[in-house]
Amino acid sequence: MVVLDVTLPLRRRVARVAPWFGPAFVAAIAYADPGNFATNFTGGASFGYRLVWVIVAANLIAMLIQSLSAKLGLITGRDLAQLCRDTLPRPVSRFLWAQAEVVAMATDLAEIIGGALALNLLFGIPLPIGGLLTCVVAFALLALHQRGLRRFETVIGGLLGVILLGFLYDALRAGTDPVAVASGLVPSFAGPDSVVLATGILGATVMPHVIYLHSALTKSRAEAAAEAPGVRKSALRCQRADTLLALGLAGVINLVMLTIAARLFFRTGTPRTDSLAGIHSALGAALDHWAALAFAVALLASGLASSSVGTFAGQVVMRGFIGRSIPLTVRRLLTMTPAMAVLIAGADPTAALVWSQVVLCFGVPFALVPLIWLTSRRRIMGEFRNHPATTVLAGAAAALIIGMNGLLILHFVGVI
Repeated sequence: MVVLDVTLPLRRRVARVAPWFGPAFVAAIAYADPGNFATNFTGGASFGYRLVWVIVAANLIAMLIQSLSAKLGLITGRDLAQLCRDTLPRPVSRFLWAQAEVVAMATDLAEIIGGALALNLLFGIPLPIGGLLTCVVAFALLALHQRGLRRFETVIGGLLGVILLGFLYDALRAGTDPVAVASGLVPSFAGPDSVVLATGILGATVMPHVIYLHSALTKSRAEAAAEAPGVRKSALRCQRADTLLALGLAGVINLVMLTIAARLFFRTGTPRTDSLAGIHSALGAALDHWAALAFAVALLASGLASSSVGTFAGQVVMRGFIGRSIPLTVRRLLTMTPAMAVLIAGADPTAALVWSQVVLCFGVPFALVPLIWLTSRRRIMGEFRNHPATTVLAGAAAALIIGMNGLLILHFVGVI
């Protein structure tokens, strides 16, 4: 049983619940990937605190979505992609797989470029070579999964801690303005450009590939959870706590990014704050060398960890939808191609990061709608199906994301 008996010594209580924690920390790294760096810093530098509400709303939505994904894997012992293949018409499931692969490439674009930028900032390594090094190191991190899922989860969780510490240091140096942060909780936009950026923030926060991945991580614990009726309920409570803790930390990271940029760079005339390289230089000028170093180290940890998680998610998606997989090396080569093309062509890496997140936002509904449908079905979930209120909240989140995508399309065609 995993019921937490308060009469037990603390060490034994921790030992009982620890096996259920970890999957959400792997998922959370995607909520603090280099795409988040680009969108959040650009948002803060360009619009001040106005888009704070977008980050808060996106993080709350992420907590709900990832909790549903974790529950799906834990209760059914199958992941979201597998259940889509088993329950949806074949043409629909194949379409979902095809668009998920496009999303995987957009994901890798952000993560490889982020790692390459970090290596360039830290060591002066040219961007194309930095991109290759990022792929190699991320592949080595992914190899840990072959030696045990828990080891992989621990390392990824540690890298999330590196990102958090880096930004907490910068936030302490920059200071805070609680009144200004609170004012940003009121939903509003500042013109079409802020709508584009808000969509990018949403796409960078609610990541479609980890909606699939989280269910795959928790399904490994489904057999243990099914030992007795009480174990399942306790395991679900632990998974919810895991999700709230991990996604809460990722939310703090995202909010701190935007508030640092808003406090230091909004309407200050600081040049080049629309690029990560410029943000790095501006942090050094506004604070000190250590603040810039903390930013670059956090960016490197994010690029390496999120790239390995993204490749793992790609394997999960392919195996689930079509029942087969390809060697990780081949997948790595395929998904890294767009990123390497951007780096070799000398395109603006920060702009590429932002637009990759917009692409991701368009991919979210294709994972979210099947997730809501499956977790609300008694035949799939039994007594653990969604409460009607949960389904309504999740449906509202999906409608919000689809609505943001619609606003962006209207902006592109010149209607707004």
